[in-house]
Amino acid sequence: MSDYFGQADYAIRMDWGPEGARRCAAEVNIIVDVLSFSTSVTVATGRGMTVYPYRWKDDRAADFAADHDAVLAVGRLEATTVPGGAGISLSPAGLLAATRVPRIVLPSPNGSTISAILAENGDTVAAGCLRNATAVGMWAAKQVDVGKSVAVIAAGERWWEDGSLRPALEDHLGAGAILSALIVPRHIRACSPEALAAAGLFAGSQEYLSALLADCVGGRELAAMGFHEDVTVAAELDASPVVPTLIDGAFRSLRVV
Repeated sequence: MSDYFGQADYAIRMDWGPEGARRCAAEVNIIVDVLSFSTSVTVATGRGMTVYPYRWKDDRAADFAADHDAVLAVGRLEATTVPGGAGISLSPAGLLAATRVPRIVLPSPNGSTISAILAENGDTVAAGCLRNATAVGMWAAKQVDVGKSVAVIAAGERWWEDGSLRPALEDHLGAGAILSALIVPRHIRACSPEALAAAGLFAGSQEYLSALLADCVGGRELAAMGFHEDVTVAAELDASPVVPTLIDGAFRSLRVV
């Protein structure tokens, strides 16, 4: 094997977090951060907004937003109180209801950070979630058909105590949903075991998807904060036909259907 940690012997790969993104980066990379970065990006681009990802808690974010004539997203709780914020935050439900703006800057501790890592190589980066799983999977299948490698990166969360990666069920399910649409019979031998297992997890969980998202650690955390609607929006399988793609530093909508 040439690079077993990077799954380089397989055209279709799956891994976790920033280091997994570095190790198995492919020609096409799909970031999955269901609660809530990639879901928020999907909602926003589906409404015609351009989304600039930005590293979390960077003091230069406000200047970056001003330079791009964009609205800087704030924390979920802040969104209802900050003057001029237009309700723009990392909340998918909030983005569905907010006044549409042309451009937003969306910091996040996981999805935006991974976006920046993958963009450094100049490879294609897209955002996937449950809402656009089939659209993204079908689009990615076409990339494999023309000889490109595809990596699906589940973002996961972070433990507050030490910042280490906490694998998150919602992201495993989101990655599996995309891979289920991507992996057709002609692609089976091109799939890493990790990719096949994620697709299998989704296949066995699809019937209970909404309940699993609501009762998993990430869903319970958001509900406890008063954002159960974000979990409901994130669980709406195939509600969107868009494939948000990172172009010149911003996610823009590529409609598949």
